Amino acid sequence: MAPTAKSVVITGAASGIGAACALHLDKLGFRVFAGVRRQADAEALKSQASPRLAPISLDVTDTVSISTAASAVAGALGQGGLDGLVNNAGIVVPGPIEFLPLAELRRQLEINVVGQVAVTQAFLPQLRAARGRIVNMGSISGRMAAPFVGAYAASKFALEGLTDALRVEVAPWGIEVSIIEPGAVATPLWGKTAKIAQGMLGAIPPEALVLYGEALAAVQRAADHAERNAVAPEEVAKVVAQALTVSRPRTRYVVGRNAKIQNALTYLVPDRARDGLVAKTMRLPKDAPSTPPKAGEGAWGSG
Repeated sequence: MAPTAKSVVITGAASGIGAACALHLDKLGFRVFAGVRRQADAEALKSQASPRLAPISLDVTDTVSISTAASAVAGALGQGGLDGLVNNAGIVVPGPIEFLPLAELRRQLEINVVGQVAVTQAFLPQLRAARGRIVNMGSISGRMAAPFVGAYAASKFALEGLTDALRVEVAPWGIEVSIIEPGAVATPLWGKTAKIAQGMLGAIPPEALVLYGEALAAVQRAADHAERNAVAPEEVAKVVAQALTVSRPRTRYVVGRNAKIQNALTYLVPDRARDGLVAKTMRLPKDAPSTPPKAGEGAWGSG
């Protein structure tokens, strides 16, 4: 597993899994093009890596940014093409679906789904030239959705479907496509998600807290527990490296003990039984609140 002169583009490489992948693949000898949005993040990565690592400005929601990044990589690599693309960029928009701002739902899907397709489209000609590989960063939430992160789960379920379709579509050119399905990972995404959740809680109407306040508190406690038992991003990076280097990569890689348990549940336990198990494990309230709000009272907004 010590490739030489292999090239890879990684989106969302400023921190967390993306940064871990960039640094790990750099150590393995890859020529890494690390997609970041801020110069400070670019400098931080360069300070920890070899001269092979090249940060590139890349915003997955900006078509001009994507096109410019693809042109820069093509100019650097020439006719040899690109050996790997790791679609890692993503966010989490939390909240009960009933009160989820539609603008936030659109932002979730724009970054986690549409952005991944846009980047893949831009780099596929270079991947075809090298018979390269595509690795999509999914989640076990793309196999089993948890309450109050429905928007995030929807984005990861969508990425599962896109990965399956793309894998067959590009097979004639020898391009392999895999998806990584980690459980909780110890990254700054936890803090960012908590900040978003707090902002949303401050914006929702009082009746939303009457309806979901107890459940949201239980979910927060469950999330805190999951964070304490999360796998290190370096463990995910090692699996990404396998997907990029083994002779026959798997179509799916489940990462982490808890993720493997959840994956098994999706196959072995009926939906309603699984719902009850999730509710019990997260200690969600069994009964509806005794003083529900009046019908027709507000929500977060139409988005």
